[in-house]
Amino acid sequence: MKIAIPADDRSMDTVVCPSFGRSPYYLIYDSKVNEPIFIENKAAGSQGGAGIQAAQILVDQKVQAVLTPRCGKNAADVLKAAGIKLYKSRKVSLKENLEACIAGQLELLEDIHPGYHKHGGR
Repeated sequence: MKIAIPADDRSMDTVVCPSFGRSPYYLIYDSKVNEPIFIENKAAGSQGGAGIQAAQILVDQKVQAVLTPRCGKNAADVLKAAGIKLYKSRKVSLKENLEACIAGQLELLEDIHPGYHKHGGR
């Protein structure tokens, strides 16, 4: 399974970034090969629609799950349309969130907010 997590830094020890669409990086973890890769979020600095663009980046990466503390409706719609499951991350490291997800200990993210349109930041 390929899992994506928004991250402030390129480190497995960092906590999950609170902003999905404006996260500087995403950890893409492939559990089949136990391989963590960090990719830059090219949508982070966009004037608008960062969440939608970020969601498309993850769709293009062929992830099956996203671990995030929150997600806007438009981004969630893109992810869900691609069959990607959204899980509510915990306030712990990326590594600990991955372990919890793989162990089936994370809940689905049900509380989708309307988005922070035209705010230009986290």
